[in-house]
Amino acid sequence: MILPRPRVFRSLSEVPRDFGPCAVTIGNFDGVHVGHQAIMKRVVALAAGRGWKPAVLTFNPHPAKVVAPSRAPRIIMTLDQRAEVMGELGIEEVLMLPFTRGLSQLSPEQFAKTVLVDAMQVRAVLVGEDFRFGHQQAGDTNLLTELGAKYGFEVDPIDAVNVRGERVSSSLVREMTLAGRVNRACRLLGRPFALEGTVVKGYGIGHKQTVPTLNLRPSTEVWPADGVYVTRTCDLDSGGTAKSRVWKSISNIGTRPTFDGQELTIETYLLEPLVCDAPPRIRVEFLWRVRDERKFATPAVLKEQILRDVDVAQKYFQRTAGKGRMST
Repeated sequence: MILPRPRVFRSLSEVPRDFGPCAVTIGNFDGVHVGHQAIMKRVVALAAGRGWKPAVLTFNPHPAKVVAPSRAPRIIMTLDQRAEVMGELGIEEVLMLPFTRGLSQLSPEQFAKTVLVDAMQVRAVLVGEDFRFGHQQAGDTNLLTELGAKYGFEVDPIDAVNVRGERVSSSLVREMTLAGRVNRACRLLGRPFALEGTVVKGYGIGHKQTVPTLNLRPSTEVWPADGVYVTRTCDLDSGGTAKSRVWKSISNIGTRPTFDGQELTIETYLLEPLVCDAPPRIRVEFLWRVRDERKFATPAVLKEQILRDVDVAQKYFQRTAGKGRMST
């Protein structure tokens, strides 16, 4: 079943009168990892039991880009990609609040009154135990609970989620992805790490000397480390239904050193025939790292290695057949 996309609002002025009453969780939610998902599932369950709307409050850009640009993290997912996953979890409304200097100057009480109470009509706020808010992050869950008692909403602090004994965080997802440990990132995300974007014209070398590829220009800032990966490729313009075009594939991230390349590229070779036009937009899901990218003596030697990589990928898909989307 495909759930409807949530209603998305991009400023306080867009928030309609029927936004609430709602249960809400607040944060950046980059990656929408399993910890985020646990909170959102609690929001959805609580809202369903009380007759409220399940909602998310997030910020654009990341607050660090405004208050401490040098420490701002690279983004894993765009806001629209996050909203899509939130909708799959049952979230019905998302407020993407512009984070400005003015917003950062609001005291915790001003933030709670102006945003949560007056605009969103919150009845419950579910956040992690380390949640901070307001000017200079002066507010914590204790203060939020006090403000809830004053303004008529309940507060439910949620414990962090651990995977194999390690606390899940967006920072850890970034670390694992940038290191090429995509199978570990998959476990933290609860789904394969993926890049989405436009298919762009390549250099034409693959068709002539190695194998033809789809070349992706992603819309986010975190990519797996250079190397070859077993992947799954989806046509984003094929409707998002059971009829969506999906292919088993292998992908190379790197600079194409065999051809003395300089520009970082993402090239994907489909293991199944492309029987019609190439898709204009794709999502590439990274399932398993095969090897490092390296320079080969000739394009012919590179092509031989690619065929060996294809064999590795085929064996991977045979081994994981029937284990579902999280085949890592």
